Amino acid sequence: MLIINGRIYLEDRIIENGFVSLKDGIIEGVGMMENAPEDSEIIDAKGQNVLPGFIDQHIHGANGADHMDATQEALRDIATFIPKEGTTSYLPTTMTQSIPAVSEALEEIVKYKETSNGPGQAEMLGVHLEGPFISAKHVGAQNPEFVLKPTKHDFDIFWEKSKHTIKLITYAPEEAEEGFTDYLRTKGVIPSAGHTDAGYQQIVDEIAHGLSNLTHFHNAMKPHHHREPGAVTAGFLYPQLKAELIVDGIHLHPAVVKATYQIKGVDNVIVITDAMRAKGLPDGKYDLGGQEVEKIGKECRISNGALAGSVAEMDFVVRNFKDFTGAPMEDLVKVSSENVAKHLNVFGRKGSIAVGKDADIVIVTDNIDVQTTICRGVVAYQI
Repeated sequence: MLIINGRIYLEDRIIENGFVSLKDGIIEGVGMMENAPEDSEIIDAKGQNVLPGFIDQHIHGANGADHMDATQEALRDIATFIPKEGTTSYLPTTMTQSIPAVSEALEEIVKYKETSNGPGQAEMLGVHLEGPFISAKHVGAQNPEFVLKPTKHDFDIFWEKSKHTIKLITYAPEEAEEGFTDYLRTKGVIPSAGHTDAGYQQIVDEIAHGLSNLTHFHNAMKPHHHREPGAVTAGFLYPQLKAELIVDGIHLHPAVVKATYQIKGVDNVIVITDAMRAKGLPDGKYDLGGQEVEKIGKECRISNGALAGSVAEMDFVVRNFKDFTGAPMEDLVKVSSENVAKHLNVFGRKGSIAVGKDADIVIVTDNIDVQTTICRGVVAYQI
């Protein structure tokens, strides 16, 4: 397969009129059009932007399916649906439910990942375990009935059920038993503070133990206050902490997105969808973690008024990030792909267009309208 006539965004430069050649799911060559090889399968980018595929490290569901459904059909629905928004890989994300329910979901995710998650679908890179180790004070749309203290014993249950595929865990560090964050790092799991009531100093103290991510930054955590700084203040001050942002225009005011971009710097921001099953479906009532959610337009809320994830697509949040911040295309590549690939330790094969890496590519207009998505060398979506 050969992509021609594209504006190719590489890690260190832009090729204004270039090609990308793909073979056996891998990027085989990149260069100027005058050096393009011959190929029987051509995709003409028509001068549009050729980017590394988007990576969503926080997504619960889409198209009527949720990872907590714990069925192969639901997992297939998600993996085959999200390439239309430019997503080529992702972390299936769980919810705060009972230990048996989360365990069953993890087992089904592992089964699908091992047997069915092939080229032409968005690739599961591992699991984002969001809950049940969160603060009852900041449950958001998570089910408070199943909130647990973060303990090594309970984490090990999930760790074994996931066959050691948990990549990232959202938890409330102030609720955790001593040594919990250190324990996560010994397993190679990324500790992320979220749904947390931790104060500024508690977050700072955890950085020394390996805390490196803030789940949906600003949402479901102590805010920046001039006399009582919280997790947000720590996030602003410490570059060791990556900041997930739900840039749907509902969870965060555009000015907050812009301020975070300017304060944190482009290398420390990761855009996410935090999408739930109602993404791609009409307005109505849906289930999220055992709770009823009403979708009206791009907004989802449970009965008490709390925001319940989003129905945002990756191309939508990337477009919003551009509009809210004025970020150039090369920065959009970082916040949607490169940063998260590095953070998840998969940059050796994901997150940039380079020879030898997976052929995960999205072709978009200047307005981030997806034209073509290629997942591991197979066209998964084309307009």
